[in-house]
Amino acid sequence: MKYHLGCCGWNYGDPSEKGGWLNIFYPEKKTRRLQFYSQFFNTVEMDSTFYEEFYSKMTKGLFFGMVKATPENFEFSVKVPERITHKKRLDLSKDVISDLEEFLDKISPLYHANKLGAILIQLPPSFTIASFSILENFLEKLPRKSKNFSSYSNDEHVKKGRKKGNSKGVEEYQYALEFRHPSWDTEGPWELLKHYNVATAITDSPEKENLSFLSNSTVTSSDHSFIRFHGRNTIGHYWYNYLYTKKELEPWIDKVRNLRNQTKILRIYFNNHYGGKAIINALQFKEMNGMSLRDEERKILQNAENYYQIL
Repeated sequence: MKYHLGCCGWNYGDPSEKGGWLNIFYPEKKTRRLQFYSQFFNTVEMDSTFYEEFYSKMTKGLFFGMVKATPENFEFSVKVPERITHKKRLDLSKDVISDLEEFLDKISPLYHANKLGAILIQLPPSFTIASFSILENFLEKLPRKSKNFSSYSNDEHVKKGRKKGNSKGVEEYQYALEFRHPSWDTEGPWELLKHYNVATAITDSPEKENLSFLSNSTVTSSDHSFIRFHGRNTIGHYWYNYLYTKKELEPWIDKVRNLRNQTKILRIYFNNHYGGKAIINALQFKEMNGMSLRDEERKILQNAENYYQIL
C-alpha cells in the first residue's frame, strides 16, 4: 500500500520565533520552499485554499507551477474553500456544487499530473449532527471524476503521470471529511461516509475539545485513510503551537499499522506547524514507524531538536 507522510503547509518563511520554519528547516530566506520541502517529504496538505483572501487570487497557473516544482511521486492534499464549508455550510440551495466544481477545475493541474492526493472537507465546529441531512445531500452530489481530461493529454506532466499507469485522469477523486463537533460521535455518520466512500479524517487534538473519538482508527473508505495531528495546545485556542513527545506519538504506531492493513493509501499530516514543530514530529514519526532517515533528514532533525533542546 502507498504511505504518504508530510506536514500541513510549507510556505512558512518567517523565523521560528515568529512561527516560521526559517533556520529550523529552511536554510535561507531565499530558499525555494516547495522544492526544498519536497526533498524530505512525499506529500503536503495545502490549507491556503481554504481561506478566501488567498483562494480568490489563485489561478490554475499556480497549480501548474506546483506540479513543475515537485518530483513525480509527490502529491498534494488540498482543503476545500471556506465559502463551501463555513459560509454556505454545504447547502445545495446556495449553489455550493458549482463552487466545488470551480475549485476542482482550479486545482485540476494537480489531478491531471497525478499529483492530487485527498480533497479535505473540514466542517465548522458549529456544524452539528442536526445538519445530518444537509451533509448527506451534499455527499450525494459530490463530483467524482475530473472533466475535460482530453484537454490536458499533451502536457508533459500528464504524460509522465500516465506512464506510471495510475493517472488520476481516469480515477475518482478521493475525499476526506473532518468533523469538529462531538455530536457526530455516533454510528450514523460513519455509515454515511462508508456509503459514499469518503474517508473520515482521523485526528489528534486537545482533550478539552471532546473530539477524542476522532482519534480512533475508523475506516470508512476502502481506497484511502487520512490522519491529521493538530497539536494539543489549549492556550488561546491555538492548537498548532505544540510539540508532541515521542511518548505521545507511540500509541499511534499500532493505529497506523492497523490502517495500513485496511486501506490502499494512508496519508498522515502534522498540522502543528508553528515554529517548525511539525517537521520534528513528522521525521520522528517516520523513524518510529520503522523507516530509516537519510543523512539529510537526520541532519535536519538533529538541528531542530537541538533548537528546542529535546534530549
